[in-house]
Amino acid sequence: MADGYQSGIEPRLNTTVDIVINGEHRIETVDNRVTLLDLLREGIDLTGAKKGCDHGQCGACTVLCNGLRVNSCLVLAVMADGGDVTTIEGVAGGDGLHPLQESFIGFDALQCGYCTPGQICSAIGMLAEIEAGWPSAVMTDVADTPEVSEAEVRERMSGNLCRCGAYANIVPAIRNASGGER
Repeated sequence: MADGYQSGIEPRLNTTVDIVINGEHRIETVDNRVTLLDLLREGIDLTGAKKGCDHGQCGACTVLCNGLRVNSCLVLAVMADGGDVTTIEGVAGGDGLHPLQESFIGFDALQCGYCTPGQICSAIGMLAEIEAGWPSAVMTDVADTPEVSEAEVRERMSGNLCRCGAYANIVPAIRNASGGER
């Protein structure tokens, strides 16, 4: 056929994904077009990751996938097959809060709270990047060891927007949780 379609071949619309979410092994059948964010929110009822812009521009949907921060609105659920996803609901583990959650509360680093789950998940990923020695645009020499400086945190967290403007408290909260500011 001229358009590349071969008769008799049906498109596969659903895929079964094997995924660990917040430490719980799950097998989900999803439409191939469903984003990870929609699977989390609508399929599993984990509503911590927020749908802000649905274009990867605000960071409200940030989760950790295999330890790396991702905008879950841009990741198809089928891409997470075999992966390990951590949402804000799973960062604490156990009964207490994650140190970043405690620091956000202690530094009053939130106002409306809509962006806070994404901010915290992104900060967890960002601190892991710094610990691993990943360079950033702030560093003058990429061979240097990155530090949790104010400039470094601002640069690395620039993909997470806060419409309330709580940055003045978000940056110190992240630095505090990392041991960089008291």
